[in-house]
Amino acid sequence: MPLHFSQSLLPSEVFSLLENQSWAMWLDSCDSDHIDSQFDIMVWQPVATVVAEICNISKQTTTTISHVKENSTTQSNDDPLTLLEQTQQNIFEKYQINQGDLPFYGGSLGYFSYDLGRCFETLPSQAVQDINMPEMAVGIYNQAIIYHRKEKTYYLICPEQERSVITNQINNLLRDTKTSANKQAFTLNTSWQTNISKQDYHDKFDRIQQYLLSGDCYQINLTQRFSAAYQGNEFLAYLALREKNQAPFSAFMRFDNRAILSVSPERFLKLNDNKVESKPIKGTQVRSSDPRQDKTNAEKLLNSEKDRAENLMIVDLLRNDISRVCQAGTVKVPKLFEIESFPAVHHLVSTVEGTLSEQYGAHDLLRAAFPGGSITGAPKIRAMEIIDELEPQRRSIYCGSIGYISACGNMDTSITIRTLVCIEKNIHCWAGGGIVADSQVDSEYQESLDKVNKILPILAQL
Repeated sequence: MPLHFSQSLLPSEVFSLLENQSWAMWLDSCDSDHIDSQFDIMVWQPVATVVAEICNISKQTTTTISHVKENSTTQSNDDPLTLLEQTQQNIFEKYQINQGDLPFYGGSLGYFSYDLGRCFETLPSQAVQDINMPEMAVGIYNQAIIYHRKEKTYYLICPEQERSVITNQINNLLRDTKTSANKQAFTLNTSWQTNISKQDYHDKFDRIQQYLLSGDCYQINLTQRFSAAYQGNEFLAYLALREKNQAPFSAFMRFDNRAILSVSPERFLKLNDNKVESKPIKGTQVRSSDPRQDKTNAEKLLNSEKDRAENLMIVDLLRNDISRVCQAGTVKVPKLFEIESFPAVHHLVSTVEGTLSEQYGAHDLLRAAFPGGSITGAPKIRAMEIIDELEPQRRSIYCGSIGYISACGNMDTSITIRTLVCIEKNIHCWAGGGIVADSQVDSEYQESLDKVNKILPILAQL
């Protein structure tokens, strides 16, 4: 049912009334003209939270399930995605879930860090974990505001018996002009510092080439991290980033002691009526302000044998991952090597599709393909071992996933590239790229900088 408040309000204005609440989250399609920019999902006040943490010493995963209204907490060492699925089913078994045109009818929404992959695969532990945040933090929500961009209409999702109460709460927020005031301006207190110098990058690149030439692997994604100290409201930083990046899988997430700002252009996994879709990105070319040069850059990317080969490796990896839970013979590649353009860069994007087997659900699909192959390399496990060896710190949220699993069974998730973590008044941002045998070190290093040229300077100028 549509919400009855001013349709002229922008989604950013609506969410600004909620963003200061812990566990408030906004999946933001970012006013983009991109084909995947259709809906915004805003959630707040979860009925339960599911948080998984891996102990560095024992390597054991402990998942804490908190039911907010009952003020009860339980812990388990079982598979965190299984526990998430069970918790969601227990909460929503008493609600009638209506299938319709909207993407989310209540359910799970949150993040799955890159290092959650350690729950499903045995990996080394050489990289330092210096960002203190859980490997998974997901809220389960029975209320949400959905913004339908084409209709320019807001919808309220909630149990029917709570609709009038929640509608009144939202209208009260809209009338309270003080709610969005008094946000402290966001500023950086230091310049950006990288965890890998240019010489270090060269050395690590040479090491990867040795692995590639020995046949150890075919592609490795090498990442560097940029960090700075900051003060002020993280949501204001996010608003500046979304304006300049217009990424279809953007997100803002607020927690007690941290915030996540994502302007990701990449879909990881979508599940809709048992139809699976993944859109891996592999291949990048910088944008130009000169239209003719910009078109030339896009054509150069489209015709690059190196980038096409790199993209194809990841397409094959994803086909293999998705096939683990899809019906035999249904995994297809309907689009191969298409150009998608964003404010900072052109990307080479392919589409992989399949039909989920009846015995599996969204959580099984996520587990089968996690983390996404486009940000590891191939073969995936060996690539992740080399990444852990060469990158000095763990990736945290970067190269993990953000998204929802609706109570109706549908799912949509991003790959968390172009994603920042704010914690303990430090902000962290990552950038990397796939390295293959014919990669050139200076070109790869510059590509990693190109990917954040609409992020790092934007925040430095606030």
